[in-house]
Amino acid sequence: MGLSPSPPPPYDRRLVGWLSLGQLVTWGSVFYTFALLMEPVERELGLSRAQSSLAFSLALLAEGVMAWPVGRWIDRGHERAVMTGGSVLIAAGLLLNSVAHTAAGFYAAWLLLGAALAATLYTPAFAVVTRRFPNDFRRAIITLTFLGGLASTVFIPLDAWLIAQLGWRHALWVLAAVHLLLCAPLHARILRHAPKRSIAVPAAGATAARRPVGHYLRSAPFLLIGVFTVLLMAVTAALPPHMVSLLRGAGLSETWAIAVPAAIGIVQVFGRALLYFFEHHFDLHLANRLIPCLIPIGLATLLAGAGHPAAALAFVLFYGMGNGMLTIVKGTAIAQYVNREHVATLNGALGLPSAIARAIAPLMLGLLWTPAGGYTAGLWILLAASLVAVLALLGAQRRRVR
Repeated sequence: MGLSPSPPPPYDRRLVGWLSLGQLVTWGSVFYTFALLMEPVERELGLSRAQSSLAFSLALLAEGVMAWPVGRWIDRGHERAVMTGGSVLIAAGLLLNSVAHTAAGFYAAWLLLGAALAATLYTPAFAVVTRRFPNDFRRAIITLTFLGGLASTVFIPLDAWLIAQLGWRHALWVLAAVHLLLCAPLHARILRHAPKRSIAVPAAGATAARRPVGHYLRSAPFLLIGVFTVLLMAVTAALPPHMVSLLRGAGLSETWAIAVPAAIGIVQVFGRALLYFFEHHFDLHLANRLIPCLIPIGLATLLAGAGHPAAALAFVLFYGMGNGMLTIVKGTAIAQYVNREHVATLNGALGLPSAIARAIAPLMLGLLWTPAGGYTAGLWILLAASLVAVLALLGAQRRRVR
């Protein structure tokens, strides 16, 4: 007779809090730093804007390529080595960037940084808390996104100050030191005693939990969540680079066209806070259905407003709150509707298609822009994609693996 599964450990707020700090530093010191590095790097290395932007696209592709093996390592119980090693690699990538004197060196640094981000950003962190706290992983993921959502607010002014005071090369030394002295020791300390396998939830069927990962990769819920994730990653990646121009074309003044997108980060955190405090008052699966709808509602409002400033403001509100809470839905969908035992591997399988979608979508929106029609054609395509994504998630909920 088989032994009953041991109950999962209690929710550890201290671990989640420290892991959240790592998210704040990593998002802020790498992901949001690139925008501040572009111009000084272009001047010193003689790069065009297209050439410098290529480095960030390479980083996104490297992150996508590494998502699968990183997920496999985490599912096998190596989360401490993955996230600690990722922090060390980020420090190495920042230092490599600081000594780059050619375009090849710049690209090599960001390829390394992209691979390191696959081991340190939301996806691995979400997998860690899902494996450790199977009864409370959604609350842990919401908590992780609080500080991650504030990364641009904290680090953009900090990075700008460091670059102004020290120059961009020495500023990268400081950021590398933060990862070596804070993030790497933090992950090494708090991620001790990782479970070798996902901790079983007593209500879950033991037979289903032991099926091989290939079974879930071929399942309808996983494929539908893949459609949902990739399409909404494309939509939310397409909009930010064009947001200021889009709002100018929608009738906002120059001041508002710059100020409103800058506030999206705060709107995102506000949406996550609402979810944190009120989600226990309504059905979880209903919330998962409604939250992604905010994205197409925002797009439809903008298209229907025909250049009216009020429509543009409503669009930013719907988009900001939807995008903020969407991170939680995407981060928990695999665990809730497919499988928790292989959650890191399954999320990792979506890494490369998501990275390709994130890289292509902004270019697509730019190519569809015309002086006469502005972004209208592109917005209609994004609206259609977001509606298909919502329907795909609804299908995954109905067919979820039990």
